[in-house]
Amino acid sequence: MPLLKCSDQLPEWSELDFIEILEIKKDEVKSLTQKSIKEKIFIGEGSCKIFSDVKNLKAKREDYFELNNPGSGVKINGEEDCTVIHIGGSWLDETGSCGVFKINNSKSPSNTGDPVEYDRKTEFDNHFHDCDEYWIIFKGSGLAVSEGKKYELRPGYFLATRMGDHHDLPNVYKEIHGVWFETSLKGKKRTGHLWNHTHLK
Repeated sequence: MPLLKCSDQLPEWSELDFIEILEIKKDEVKSLTQKSIKEKIFIGEGSCKIFSDVKNLKAKREDYFELNNPGSGVKINGEEDCTVIHIGGSWLDETGSCGVFKINNSKSPSNTGDPVEYDRKTEFDNHFHDCDEYWIIFKGSGLAVSEGKKYELRPGYFLATRMGDHHDLPNVYKEIHGVWFETSLKGKKRTGHLWNHTHLK
């Protein structure tokens, strides 16, 4: 089942060890210790200061950075209320993309990806990847489709789709805010959204 709570155990095939969503209040300090081989921190909302052994920086919505020193510590100081998404695992150096996203329904829904039989209200595409992909939701709700099954997205959940499996986001109930994260590229190691009608010819 690809839809799980962030607190749930990840699938056996996953390169991720954990996913956590942290709500940090203004002036609050949250301390983290790197426990996985690789980790990433995404700022979903708000702004903060981040202090580690190797860098001190200001971060705001859509910023993210990597941790590559297991056992090292990081402190996150909220400059305002902020949402931080913390991911750890053992993915390879050559990966797909990642970032913070938001999506809503469109007045002109469209699908440039592979054909589907269900209704659509977004400008999104039914696609697959040469890597696993995770959609981590921290705000909003909507309908996702993965491996031909429909799932209700909501805060605190993530959708895990394996390499080669189609997935889509055809309907938003309330504007969705989340993080997308693509792990190690495999097979042909193509990046971006892939479609049968273009990439399997």
